[in-house]
Amino acid sequence: MGRLFGTDGVRGVANADLTAELALGLSVAAAHVLGEAGTFEGHRPTAVVGRDPRASGEFLEAAVVAGLASAGVDVLRVGVLPTPAVAYLTGALGADLGVMLSASHNPMPDNGIKFFARGGHKLADELEDRIEETYRGHASGEPWDRPTGAGVGRVRDYTQGFDNYVAHLVGVLPNRLDGLKVVIDAAHGAASRVSPEAFARAGAEVVTLGTKPDGLNINDECGSTHLDKLRAAVVEHGAHLGVAHDGDADRCLAVDASGAEVDGDQILAVLALAMREAGGLRENTVVATVMSNLGFKLAMEREGIRLIQTAVGDRYVLESMKDNGYALGGEQSGHVIVLDHATTGDGTLTGLLLAARVAATGRSLAELAAVMERLPQVLVNVPDVDRSRVGSEAELRRAVEEAERELGATGRVLLRPSGTEPLVRVMVEAADIDHARSVAGRLADVVKRTLG
Repeated sequence: MGRLFGTDGVRGVANADLTAELALGLSVAAAHVLGEAGTFEGHRPTAVVGRDPRASGEFLEAAVVAGLASAGVDVLRVGVLPTPAVAYLTGALGADLGVMLSASHNPMPDNGIKFFARGGHKLADELEDRIEETYRGHASGEPWDRPTGAGVGRVRDYTQGFDNYVAHLVGVLPNRLDGLKVVIDAAHGAASRVSPEAFARAGAEVVTLGTKPDGLNINDECGSTHLDKLRAAVVEHGAHLGVAHDGDADRCLAVDASGAEVDGDQILAVLALAMREAGGLRENTVVATVMSNLGFKLAMEREGIRLIQTAVGDRYVLESMKDNGYALGGEQSGHVIVLDHATTGDGTLTGLLLAARVAATGRSLAELAAVMERLPQVLVNVPDVDRSRVGSEAELRRAVEEAERELGATGRVLLRPSGTEPLVRVMVEAADIDHARSVAGRLADVVKRTLG
């Protein structure tokens, strides 16, 4: 059996990979590990538990709540709320632990469990490792030390969570959104109530898509992975912009008034300039991953903003931000972290801040996003190769160096081994899409020949 925890918690097909027994066992293990680490010392522990609207979230939530309560943890059940809402409430309520049940942008049959530490921060890797080790030890037959009588955890619904979180979102905005018409596609997910309510309270006229979750339709041809309906609705309603979330609403992509996509890199660029103008861009620095479009890097250089690039994954962006005190970071996929107001990517907050910039400047989103030119980017997956030898084959290194010379300052090459599959991703950017395709194709051939 492989490692349970991935880069974003434990995830798999609900009731096949991710069973009620696993959810219960991991929750008990998390309570014991955090207790042993001193997190609960001197007080009765409390956990915040939330979920997205997937049908499987109903039984998995029951299993998690049962596991925590059986280990002596009081549970505040907040119901269907976005992942960043659970993180926020964990911190705001002084809880010792947060648990979110969601598989984010994955299709409906999947689900996942994500743990947050006190303050709403992601659990440290070593704690995840200890939780997994503890779970495996007890799954093989070692009995748990369980409280009885008054020692068992109590469970109650915390219905104020929705209003508390929405009030937080609206309260951190630099200005209101009066006069803006915004279309929101919530992917029939966790932000189906939150995002429209927050935009409306901030003064926007709101048109909604994907806000009728039935447990089965999450991410189904809607949301941040399927923008066509949002594009059409923005144009049809004459809206100023549209925002799209994924299933757990830690992402935000946007479209401008013409229906053109504004991706995570462009959103980062707009927010970086806004935060610098307001004096909130600490160290004059923004953090992004190596997959960010070269156009973003060139725009930041032109604007005099320092760019720090990390490995792919919002966890690495967040680590860099926390370690160095930076205020803004994110990914092309729409994970944007504004660390002064959130401990994780928050799609609703991102959309609100983007709309606030449009309202404050009186400029269109298209005009604001034009601060960067998105260079054509081609990604080719080369399967069935030895990904471990990417950096050691001389012929492949020479091919990459030759491609980089050919592309010059307005192009880029990135070879990235997959973290989960036997394949290598070849990414090429160039000023011309045909040139990018040509170079990517040549490099893919070399990868297959040298690593196959």
